[in-house]
Amino acid sequence: MTKVPIGDQPLDIEMQIRDMILQFIKKESCLILAVTPANQDLANSDALQIAREVDPRGFRTIGVITKLDLMDEGTDAREILENRLLPLRRGYIGVINRSQVDIDRRKDIKAAMAAEQKFFLSHPAYRHLASKMGTPFLQKTLNQQLTTHIRNTLPALRDKLQKQYSILDKELGDFKNLSPDDPSVKAKAMLQMIQHFAIGFEKILEGSRSDDVNTAELSGGAKINCLFHERFPYEIVKMEFDEIELRREIAIAIVNIHGVRIGLFTPDLAFDAIVKKQIARLREPCMKIVDLVVNELSNIIHTCADSISRFPRLREVVERLITSHVGKREMACKDQLSVYIDCQLSYMNTNHEDFIGFAK
Repeated sequence: MTKVPIGDQPLDIEMQIRDMILQFIKKESCLILAVTPANQDLANSDALQIAREVDPRGFRTIGVITKLDLMDEGTDAREILENRLLPLRRGYIGVINRSQVDIDRRKDIKAAMAAEQKFFLSHPAYRHLASKMGTPFLQKTLNQQLTTHIRNTLPALRDKLQKQYSILDKELGDFKNLSPDDPSVKAKAMLQMIQHFAIGFEKILEGSRSDDVNTAELSGGAKINCLFHERFPYEIVKMEFDEIELRREIAIAIVNIHGVRIGLFTPDLAFDAIVKKQIARLREPCMKIVDLVVNELSNIIHTCADSISRFPRLREVVERLITSHVGKREMACKDQLSVYIDCQLSYMNTNHEDFIGFAK
């Protein structure tokens, strides 16, 4: 892989090559041929590193080790070729390619392959592996493995194509007698897309048992449920409550209510004043939860609108109308909550069974 751009190459040439490779090898039906020179540390091999990203168990990767004749004296790649260092399901094959000198001297392929075979047969570290090394064996192995791989993946590919064909054939059946200029056809198509949008919205909100489930984070109806049952109680609990400050406020309220008089009993007005102040503090967390729910509804609307993304104008209008309706309901909800809190502030029912001083 090119690491440093030269000439008129783009600055991100390395990332472009990497992305292009990943585009193909990430497919489960693809066999990976990872070529690594023997005079390089295998742990730093770019080919094996990228292959491991998409094939961590090494089931689809075939290792090829080159430049075995250029290794330093006293070193060899025996552990690698015996598949003991970084094991691959399909193993490693060593090859000796023609050098630049051989190419310049016009050394033919047959002579190069003969020299390659002689190298493996004469090298003490590779002699026992000679029958499974070399360019001819690599060619034979690749043909066999590719044939077997195609035979194994072909049934699944055939089934996938048949399913896609059935789906497309069914959709085509609805358009066989289509008249593009017929207003009723256009209206029917638009209503079907809006209905599909509504069904998707309901599924995300109410939950469904489909395979397309978000496993990374809470979303849709589940997140709204979490907001009501976890986030809202948390917002209530985290409100600061200073008991010393509260006692001081109660004492000041009692004194202010008595005025110049000295009272013997705690006046009801002091209780009302302190309790109303605490009830009024509930307004902020209530409004905050409404905002969070509306935000999640907006996310659901945007997600469902992807189903009609082929028609940008229709998508824009649908999102705008539904978002506008949600906005109106948001204001009505906030008004209703304000009215409810105002009702609680208007009258303190000390005769309720939840009140501490309630007497049956």
